[in-house]
Amino acid sequence: MTQPRLSIGLPVYNGEDYLEQSLDAVLGQTFTDFELILSSNASTDRTDDICGAYAAKDRRITFYRQERNIGAAPHHDFVFRKSRGELFKWASGDDLWGRDLVARCVELLDQHPDAILAHTYTAAIDGDDKVIQALEYPLHTDASEPAERLRSMLFDGDLPGAIQADDFYGVMRADVLRAVKPHNSFYHADQVFMAEVALHGRFLQVPEWLYFRRHHDGRALQANPTISSWSRNLDPKRANKLVHPPVRLVAEYILGYFAAVRRAPLTAAQQSECNRQIRRWLTSRVTRRLPGQSKPAPIQYFGAVDALSVQTLVAGSEGHR
Repeated sequence: MTQPRLSIGLPVYNGEDYLEQSLDAVLGQTFTDFELILSSNASTDRTDDICGAYAAKDRRITFYRQERNIGAAPHHDFVFRKSRGELFKWASGDDLWGRDLVARCVELLDQHPDAILAHTYTAAIDGDDKVIQALEYPLHTDASEPAERLRSMLFDGDLPGAIQADDFYGVMRADVLRAVKPHNSFYHADQVFMAEVALHGRFLQVPEWLYFRRHHDGRALQANPTISSWSRNLDPKRANKLVHPPVRLVAEYILGYFAAVRRAPLTAAQQSECNRQIRRWLTSRVTRRLPGQSKPAPIQYFGAVDALSVQTLVAGSEGHR
C-alpha cells in the first residue's frame, strides 16, 4: 500500500447531525494525497452507519469502532497512532474546511521546512452554516524564539468570546507529534498540548478564512461547561471527583506548562525564559481575580462575517441544509 503524504484523523462520538457534511468537505479537498482515519467512540446514534457508508465508497478511508467510550483525549491519540503520513491533521465531525485548505497548508510547509504546523484563519459558524465570527489570527506563533511563541499563546488569545486561533486542527509534521506527550485530560489540556508542540517549532498561517468551526449546543465545549465535566469528557477515568477534584485538574493544567518546557528541545537559557513567561501569566491570572481588578471585556467586533460564504468555499455544502 502506497504511503500517503498526509494522514487525517477524525475521531467522532454521536456526530450524526453534521458528520456527513464534514466528511464531504474533507473528501472534496483539492489536495488528494491523503488517508482518512475514521473512528467512532462507541457511538449510539447513526454515526457508525455514516462512517461505514463513506468507507465503502472511498478507498482512502479506514473505519474503526471503539467498543467502549475511551474518552476524547485517548480517542484523538488513537487515530494519530493509526496514521502513516509524514504530515498529520485532526478533523472534527462538526467543522468544515474550504476546499483549498489542505493544499494551501501543505504548500506553506513545503516552502518553510523549519515550520512544524500550518493552518488558515478560523471562522465560526452556527448550526445552519451561517458565519457568525471571522477574526484574524492574533498569535505570534511564527516567531523564531520559543519563549515568544509561548508568551503569545499564554497572553495574546485572552479575549472572551473570540474564536481566533484553532491550531489544534492545523496540518502538522507527524514526527513532532510523536515527540511530544500525548494530549492529557486535565482542565485546558488542549492548550498545554499545543504549547508543547509550539516549543518545537514555528506555526504558520494562510491569511484566509478556510477553516469553519461550528458552534452548537452539542459540541464538547458547550456540553461540558464545568472543570470536572470537561475533564471527564476527555477521559472517563477522571469521573471520580474524590480522586480528581477540580483543584487537582487546575493544578495539573498549571504544572503542565512547566513540564512541557522541561521536555522540549530547548537550551537552558530558553527554558529559563519560557518559565519566566509562565510565571508572568500565572501572576496575571491570580491578580485579576483580586477585588477591584477588571477582567478582559467580551468582544464587540465579530469580523467581516458578511463577506464569507460556506456554500461558496466548502466542497459539498451546496447539497446540505
